[in-house]
Amino acid sequence: MQKRKIAILGSTGSIGTQALEVIKANEDIFEVEVLTAQNNADLLIEQSLAFKPNCVVIGNDNLYDKVHSALDAAGIKVYAGAKALESVVQMESIDIVLTSMVGYAGLLPTIKAIEAGKHIALANKETLVVAGELITKLAQEKGVNIYPVDSEHSAIFQCLVGEFHNPIEKIILTASGGPFRGKKREDLLNVTKAQALKHPNWVMGAKITIDSASLMNKGLEVIEAKWLFGLKASQIEVIVHPQSIIHSLVQFEDGSIKAQMGLPDMKLPIQFALGFPNRLKSDFPRFEFLKYPSLTFEQPDTKTFRNLHLAFIAMDKGGNIPCIMNAANEIAVEAFLQDKIGFLQMSDLIETCMDKVTFIQNPSIDDYIQTDQETRKLAQTLI
Repeated sequence: MQKRKIAILGSTGSIGTQALEVIKANEDIFEVEVLTAQNNADLLIEQSLAFKPNCVVIGNDNLYDKVHSALDAAGIKVYAGAKALESVVQMESIDIVLTSMVGYAGLLPTIKAIEAGKHIALANKETLVVAGELITKLAQEKGVNIYPVDSEHSAIFQCLVGEFHNPIEKIILTASGGPFRGKKREDLLNVTKAQALKHPNWVMGAKITIDSASLMNKGLEVIEAKWLFGLKASQIEVIVHPQSIIHSLVQFEDGSIKAQMGLPDMKLPIQFALGFPNRLKSDFPRFEFLKYPSLTFEQPDTKTFRNLHLAFIAMDKGGNIPCIMNAANEIAVEAFLQDKIGFLQMSDLIETCMDKVTFIQNPSIDDYIQTDQETRKLAQTLI
């Protein structure tokens, strides 16, 4: 059997490093063709020497010499910058592109990969939040499959295998509630980034961990689900499930509900996306019911955690509003991580941008780029 050649965009991040563990455990099935990173040259070099990709891209041009001199002797081609990233994803040899870059930066490389007919393992939810209509249409035109890597969307996808001819009545996305579940607004006035970065169940990068604490992550996932599964807002429900064992559920028109369960481990959805349609044998820890005698559920508190409410508004309005929300959130999270604004101010900043940035009903890719830049400029003035 021919090995699947994988390109990992963002190989030094949380998803990228776990994807490499999956590939290492399945060396007879997968092969690394391309690795990319923005700034973490040391880890990129280490990964490249271990996995021997055809080529690597370092996003930061200033680090090109460092990476090139370390990998040249190994015969690994090295490129630098955003344009190089958009080119390498089109390489003929690539079978599947895992997009695990953080934020809006993943959009253009994903578009270029789809245009080149590459199947996508999507871990960059912002791509579908910003330009869901454009991306899904393009993927259909090019006959490209988008395999979700987010645990919730992977859960929905797994529940739908063998059910594609059956209409969905609704989906239920589960949320852990993050480190501040049960807290009220007054409790969150002075929370620190150290507190926000302590997720109870998942080990993730800083940006997504803050998004989980603010429930923006769930808001982004709601919009992503709309495009991935062709749903209306009324068909998407969010429920807080603190144990993170049920990863999401699908309800069909006969009233039956399917759920996908398991211990919180991102390697499982990564492996499912890369190996689809096959379930590959793994040695991941197994779930034991008696260790979790009680699985609980509660309503999300959208008055305290307003980001989830803002995401539903963005999804209803459509156009470039989700793009505005996403750009404002990226600036807000960065400002919070740098102690420039408080936890609750993130929602205020996002809402102001959603109200003030020019609304475009049917945006083109150039409109999205313009919207992203305009929103970031405005957001910076609000800090």
